[in-house]
Amino acid sequence: MVIGVGARWLAGILTVLCMVLVGPSAPNGDLYDRPLPDVTARDVVPNRVMTWNICNPCRGHGQNLGRAAEIATYAPQVIGLQEACVRDVEEIRNYLEHLYGLDYHVEYGSVLRNRGRCGGVPWRAGGFGQAILSAAPMTDRVNVEYPDGGSEDRGYMAVTTRVGGRSVRVFNTHLAQRRQEAIRAGQTPVLAAAVARYDRAIVLGDFNAVPDAPELTRMWALAADADPGCRPSSGGTCEPTTDWQSTFDYIFLRGIAALGHRVHPSAYSDHHTLQADVRLD
Repeated sequence: MVIGVGARWLAGILTVLCMVLVGPSAPNGDLYDRPLPDVTARDVVPNRVMTWNICNPCRGHGQNLGRAAEIATYAPQVIGLQEACVRDVEEIRNYLEHLYGLDYHVEYGSVLRNRGRCGGVPWRAGGFGQAILSAAPMTDRVNVEYPDGGSEDRGYMAVTTRVGGRSVRVFNTHLAQRRQEAIRAGQTPVLAAAVARYDRAIVLGDFNAVPDAPELTRMWALAADADPGCRPSSGGTCEPTTDWQSTFDYIFLRGIAALGHRVHPSAYSDHHTLQADVRLD
């Protein structure tokens, strides 16, 4: 047992040294000059949630290692990932556990089996869609594919887990691509009807729509964004969550108060990480 633990820590140290030496998991520039976590066990922040489109198949050497480091930097209780291959999520989760001492449960909301995106053999292509990582166990998972996904299958997933010590329903979605407004207009009522069943819910995801887009009207009627300045009215100011300076990613809160939010550009996706600290009364 002692030898096994020592070997694991040695592997972690060697991996982090490789991160520093070979990149791209140690990017340069002002956007990325914040320190990454040490190779020591740490606790999650129990009332913190994150959403992140990890832009699969935006692959490259060290991508999942870097993604794990980004997540570990902020150590949220719950993370919703979009455009996620099952094998990439498994790798990220392993890095989080073995390098940073962060142990997450995982549930998948795959809506597509695609070898080109996610690898695998022709008769068993990799699963692609959403995933939720939670430091607490999850129950009552549902996985719903939208009747019309647009140019690619899309859907939402939902689980019940604990945030801030309280039980809450968490949704994670990815709507149709940004030029497919009419398709998204048919997807949001499906999601909104499910969210409306709960007095307290967190909705994470890439909605591929700016705040005043008509297709988001149903969501704004149910919940507020974690960013209090972000709203559909012309007076709202929303921080961009993509490299092309659009706000597409949201943390909608229903019956839950936001204590603060953060948007961080990342070298490992064209979407930024979006986090929120929340209070569940």
